[in-house]
Amino acid sequence: MTTRDALMAQLWPVSRRYLASYVLFNQAVADHLGMHPTDVQCLNLLTLEDGPVTTGRIAELTGLTSGSATRLVDRLEKAGLVARQRDDADRRRVLVAVLPEALERFGEVWRSLGADWAAVLDEDSEAELAFLLRHMNRTVELSHRQIARLAGEDSQRLP
Repeated sequence: MTTRDALMAQLWPVSRRYLASYVLFNQAVADHLGMHPTDVQCLNLLTLEDGPVTTGRIAELTGLTSGSATRLVDRLEKAGLVARQRDDADRRRVLVAVLPEALERFGEVWRSLGADWAAVLDEDSEAELAFLLRHMNRTVELSHRQIARLAGEDSQRLP
């Protein structure tokens, strides 16, 4: 067995644990905030956007159908985390904006957890950080393709 084969044999179970730990971490954050995990990630993704977005954009960001994205926005609005507003440039369009209070509450949790994450990354060299950045960008792209595949939008259907 080559070194690469040995590393790949170790990588598969570790990657499954990594993914499971992230899902469980996300659930713990959601539980702490009294939210659904999808709602937490939607709010997370909205904070990465340049400003208010349409519900259609939320569907793109989350991989949800437009109906599911609308229900998600309904939940977030009912919880006081987002507000719907008319687009000044096109009054027919409705935008979803994260409310400042939600940003503060959400940011408070991430700030309290962030120091531990930063400490883990402090152990890595610049080359390792560059590798992690490349890897994370590639896995995000792959995840989007896999989500589309699972949703049946890709010609490569799963068995």
